[in-house]
Amino acid sequence: MTLTTHHLNIGYGSYCVQHDLNLRLEEGEMVCMLGKNGCGKSTLLRTLSGLQPALSGKISMLLSDGNYNIATMPARQRSKYIALVLTERESMASTRVEEIVAMGRYPHTNFMGQLSDADKHAIKEAMLQVGVENKHSEYFNCLSDGEKQRVLIAKAIAQQTPLILLDEPTAHLDLPNRIHTMRLLRILAHEQKKSIIISTHELDLAMQTADTVWLMSEQGVATGTPEELISSGAFQQAFADDSFTLISENGTLRFHLNTNGC
Repeated sequence: MTLTTHHLNIGYGSYCVQHDLNLRLEEGEMVCMLGKNGCGKSTLLRTLSGLQPALSGKISMLLSDGNYNIATMPARQRSKYIALVLTERESMASTRVEEIVAMGRYPHTNFMGQLSDADKHAIKEAMLQVGVENKHSEYFNCLSDGEKQRVLIAKAIAQQTPLILLDEPTAHLDLPNRIHTMRLLRILAHEQKKSIIISTHELDLAMQTADTVWLMSEQGVATGTPEELISSGAFQQAFADDSFTLISENGTLRFHLNTNGC
């Protein structure tokens, strides 16, 4: 699967957040989108998924059976190819974890929504991969924020799509679970040939796990490997701030503390 955008403009109504985007995502590639708040990361994810329309331009998905325009694909067909995990969470007070993960199998079930043995296996494997198998019978609203996030990622994995889009998937997670999540997504890309786009503020984790970075700013989107964007000075320009320095050798941050240690 290959995803490309052609002179894509994104935004809301008449307000354009980013314009003339010509981006490309390959099969088995993990892309991390970085940038300051308000630069359009979430808007781009929602547009790529077909959840909101583009202002202009085109999004194409090249699959083994043809080249598709995301804007004209029926929603059920899109759901077979694209899984989306957003930061917003609907209230699911009476829904158990296993039932939420099972929602990911909707595109693959018959019109009655019956789960086959293969569906049940995919659901179980997805919960195992993110570490929520012991929560399968608990209600979603009784979970911590971090556990809720892992359940939604499991739902996306159970959907078994070639493309997975995630908006800040490590939000609300502690350090070990942030690392586990990014490592899992990288494994899905490299070993299962999923194409993955992640919107994140985790600069250090993105630098160590991304194959490609889409660095968003008011000037547009710079693309390249983490090393290329560091050496070109693009990171330093996009995140220009007197409170820290980006160390070009390893992509880590050095904070500038005041003389009083604050």
